[in-house]
Amino acid sequence: MQSNIEKQPYSILFIEDEDETRENYVKYLKRYFIDVYEARDGESALKIYRDKKPDILIIDINLPKISGIELLEMIREKDHTTKALMLTAHSSTEFLLKSAELKLTKYLIKPISRAELRDALDLVIKELNCFNTISKNTFIFKEQYSWDYDEQKLLKNHIEIVLTLQERQVLELLLNHININISYDNIILHLWNNFETDKLNSVKTVIKTLRKKLPKDTIHNIYGLGYKIEY
Repeated sequence: MQSNIEKQPYSILFIEDEDETRENYVKYLKRYFIDVYEARDGESALKIYRDKKPDILIIDINLPKISGIELLEMIREKDHTTKALMLTAHSSTEFLLKSAELKLTKYLIKPISRAELRDALDLVIKELNCFNTISKNTFIFKEQYSWDYDEQKLLKNHIEIVLTLQERQVLELLLNHININISYDNIILHLWNNFETDKLNSVKTVIKTLRKKLPKDTIHNIYGLGYKIEY
């Protein structure tokens, strides 16, 4: 991570209860990453994680309210893809085994220099760029697009593409029925909870704008019948 390159397109949550340490590292991280969030205890960190879904977690092991280990255990119940670095004063065999269970990219023994943190983040970025670890609740399109079923978000290179409510509803409907034609009537019912023939042009408009936000030829038109996504 050199200072003369563009910021990495990933978000980080830095969790540390010592205010001065946290503030210094957050300021440093903002030089290299687009979004940097911070928390001083495990409880607030869990809320930020659920709201923001960061790509990378940097967690101090000794946190108020919820410890770093407990926090990551809670996250790992459903999420095995978010990258995690643990800041710890421990180097025991017991902790090493625990770190493997929690799928840490690396643990760092405190005190940690900026160079050590930078090297660890370089490793995280390499994993994000080179290895495609996908949640079962994620649909992968071509050209680095993906759909998060849980969050109902369309992403490209981990950055959200803003959809209107109707675009999101149509995309979710099509992705819940991969390789199955969804009729015009069913789309109208899904969007407006009733069938009105004059809504057909509105459906076509929603599909037209949605297609512009997806890779080319993602949505197939079955002439006279409806639409589908093939996989």
